Amino acid sequence: MSDALTMTGRSLRLSARTPDALITALAMPVMLMLVFVYFFGGAIDTGGTYVQYVVPGVLVLCAGFGAGNTAMSVAQDMRGGIVDRFRAMDVGGAAILSGHVAASLARNLAATAVVFGVATAIGFRPQASAAGWLAAIGVLVCYIVALSWLSAAVGLIAKSPEAAGGFTFFIAFLPYPSSGFVPVGTMPSWLRGFAEHQPLTPVIESMRGLLLGRPVGGSAWEALVWCAGITVLSVAAADTLYRRRTR
Repeated sequence: MSDALTMTGRSLRLSARTPDALITALAMPVMLMLVFVYFFGGAIDTGGTYVQYVVPGVLVLCAGFGAGNTAMSVAQDMRGGIVDRFRAMDVGGAAILSGHVAASLARNLAATAVVFGVATAIGFRPQASAAGWLAAIGVLVCYIVALSWLSAAVGLIAKSPEAAGGFTFFIAFLPYPSSGFVPVGTMPSWLRGFAEHQPLTPVIESMRGLLLGRPVGGSAWEALVWCAGITVLSVAAADTLYRRRTR
């Protein structure tokens, strides 16, 4: 635990030394939210105010941007030789990877708070109860942790930080074929099946329902199952890949 906390602090300090990456991770979701709300929102029928509909999807998009950067951080460590120094100091792989994931969670929660503040300024009005707020934050935290562990595994596969950066693009694209920006029912039939059954749709739907004080049905449990499955598989994959890369 002590090693993991030390590695978390290291990852946060490294993030603070690259403010351009932090600004980009914040600016992109905010700009996309403004574009959708003010450019396209008037043409998209969601049965209510579009800003109320789109904000949960933007929050998930923001989390995806931040978590995807974990892949590049892990790939940089593996290529730079710092892992060999950590191993010489008897710092295990679990502590190193857990530090990256914990730092990703901290960065993403801070970024989400900024995006949420902008959303409130442009008209988003949540109707959640205290329990709804806690549940929505819990779902978001589970999603960030799952995606960060998946990113860590990808960073161990990638041969360079640049190659790992391609994962960020994939994660940034995944919210679009979901219910994040338009209702799934408006999509073509061949795309609707994917949008209804991919992991981001239940995450977004559960957050939307919790934040707006609406029934979520089974979306929250489905989101948690997806997050738990991704986390378990990603932790196992990351452990195996780390052992292979360092033996």
